[in-house]
Amino acid sequence: MEQTIRERTEALERQTLSPRACLSADSKGRAVDIPPCPMRTCFQRDVDRVVHCKSFRRLKHKTQVFLQPEGDHYRTRMTHTLEVSRIARTMARGLRLNEDLTEAAALAHDLGHTPFGHAGERALSRMVEGGFRHFEQSLRVVDRLENEGAGLNLCHEVRDGILCHTSGRIAETLEGQLVRFADKIAYINHDIDDAMRGGVIFPTDIPVHISQTLGYTHGERIETLTMDIIRSSGEGDAIQQSPAVAQAMAELRQFMFQSVYFNPLAKGEEGKAEDMICLLYEYYYKHTDKLPSEYQDILMREGEQRAVLDFIAGMTDTYAVEQFNDLFIPTGWMVK
Repeated sequence: MEQTIRERTEALERQTLSPRACLSADSKGRAVDIPPCPMRTCFQRDVDRVVHCKSFRRLKHKTQVFLQPEGDHYRTRMTHTLEVSRIARTMARGLRLNEDLTEAAALAHDLGHTPFGHAGERALSRMVEGGFRHFEQSLRVVDRLENEGAGLNLCHEVRDGILCHTSGRIAETLEGQLVRFADKIAYINHDIDDAMRGGVIFPTDIPVHISQTLGYTHGERIETLTMDIIRSSGEGDAIQQSPAVAQAMAELRQFMFQSVYFNPLAKGEEGKAEDMICLLYEYYYKHTDKLPSEYQDILMREGEQRAVLDFIAGMTDTYAVEQFNDLFIPTGWMVK
């Protein structure tokens, strides 16, 4: 019998990928078994499932760093996601790891992010016991919320990469570990670019010794960081950086916290955004009948807190503002 396109791709993976790579044919599978696709490997299929889902489309209207910027060139949560994906795939290719698995986890890693970026995350954490973590919500999106409540039924390795993309547990696969590094490389560098565009920092503000190690431009820094991971990880069992580059990146990240992430010029409006999210949470917690129909099943099965969290976390910045205006801002008298 003639091989399918998928089977030929799986055979090519065995021939060309590193022994450390996670082969598509060796995936631990899905929570719900489905027939294999004749064209796509399981990880290629997951890429498509993520890109075509509603939560992915909403990322274009969610904050990365600057709240609802008016300029055309500032990053959103979607452009951040795309940059993470490209950086992660470049490193996966250099290490002969599975690019499709890497891409699937990278594209899905922030699906659970709140409106207004980490300001929204902090607000929801204030409202619920045990806090709110966007990486856990990203997994909940693909497991429970998407596809009319059926979830996307992604492969085990993709789900693990989503859950482990930030601090905490290390991903089981090297591809998942790459996503964590790619996320940091992407946000540090594009946040520098956006902060310079907004006049928050200037090129000469970055300490010279950091630039001497990582490079002086956006492209130089990304090339240094990605090449260092490829060279330092080599044929080892973990994704890692060289000590010098890891130290420089940590210092650059600390510089960004001091100069941008805690800078009132860039973040002065975030307190208002947090208050807005808290007020929306309190309103919908008291008026659960106002939740959209797709959250009523969650309300019955998992309770008020879970339903309201899922609804608000899924909002875009613009939708959250619209809801706030409708609920709390009086409308002018229209009769003349």
